[in-house]
Amino acid sequence: MKIRHTVYALAAIASLIWVWSLAFDWIGAGGNILNLPSFFIDAYQSGSAAGFLTIDILVVWGAFMLWVIPDARRIGLGTKTGLTFLLLSFLGTCFA
Repeated sequence: MKIRHTVYALAAIASLIWVWSLAFDWIGAGGNILNLPSFFIDAYQSGSAAGFLTIDILVVWGAFMLWVIPDARRIGLGTKTGLTFLLLSFLGTCFA
């Protein structure tokens, strides 16, 4: 359990540094995080906004998988069900 908590903490720190370095690039280029329509238009058109969103989603998904895989094993999800769950969880994290 202690190793998993360490992994969570390291992922959070790495994500914070990596994501916000891209966010500050985007803000420095004129982006405004408080203007949500502008933010999502920039994200749609790619660039630093898309980069920091993508990285953030990947780190959140990774943390979710570290939390959920032991529970899936505990309740006996099979390989076929587990693969389907894995793919759907990534899609669900992106939509969340």
